[in-house]
Amino acid sequence: MKIISRRKLIQLSLLGSVVSVLGSRSSFGRALSLMPTPEEIEGPFYPAKDQSDKDADLMQIEGHTGVAHGQSIIVSGQVQDITGLPIANAVLDIWQADANGSYRHPRDPSPAKPDANFQGWAIINSDENGFFRFKTVMPGPYPANGTWIRPPHIHLKISKPGYRALTTQMYFPDEKLNKTDLLLNVKSAVERSAMIAKNIGQQGNLSIYEYNIVLDLLRK
Repeated sequence: MKIISRRKLIQLSLLGSVVSVLGSRSSFGRALSLMPTPEEIEGPFYPAKDQSDKDADLMQIEGHTGVAHGQSIIVSGQVQDITGLPIANAVLDIWQADANGSYRHPRDPSPAKPDANFQGWAIINSDENGFFRFKTVMPGPYPANGTWIRPPHIHLKISKPGYRALTTQMYFPDEKLNKTDLLLNVKSAVERSAMIAKNIGQQGNLSIYEYNIVLDLLRK
C-alpha cells in the first residue's frame, strides 16, 4: 500500500478545498441570471390592417419605386434567455412611426402626412444564434397629448414557445425627450439603461444601433 506523507496529505487537502471553492463559484455563476428586458405598453397604434410586405427592410415597400425619407439606420442585437443562452427563431414583431412621427394607423391623430414609402411594420425571426437585424428610419417624435411629446422609439413584441412573451419599446441614446418621457421615466435607472439602444458605429451613411433582448423563462 502506498503511504502518503503528512505534508502531501495537507497539500491534497488544500487542493481539494480550492477545487471545491472554484466549483461552488462556478455553480453560483451559473445560478446568476440576466434581468429580463423591461415590459412596456403596446400603445394605441399597433397595425390595424395586414400588409404583405413585413420584411426586415422598412425603408422600402415591395412594389414601390420610392424609398422612405429620413435618417436611415440599422438596428441589430441578440435575443437571449435569463441564463445568457441565445434564443433561435424568436419572433420579433416590430412597428414604429415614420420620420414625421406618423404611424400607418387609421386612428393616428398626427397632422403630419404619413410617408407612403415607409413600411412601418416588420415581423422577423432571430437566427440560429439569436441574432436579428433590420433596416429602418429614425422615428420622429410626436405629441401624445398637449404637453407630452414622445421621444423617438420603436415598439417590439418578442415571443418564442417556452418563454414569456414580451412587449416593450426601444429608445435611442442622447435624446433630450428621453428625460421628460412619462413612460421611460417611471423605470429604474437600470431598466432605462436596458431599454435604450447603443450607437455602435456606422455602415456607410447608416448609423448602427445595438439592442439586446432578454426573455424570461415561462414558469409552470
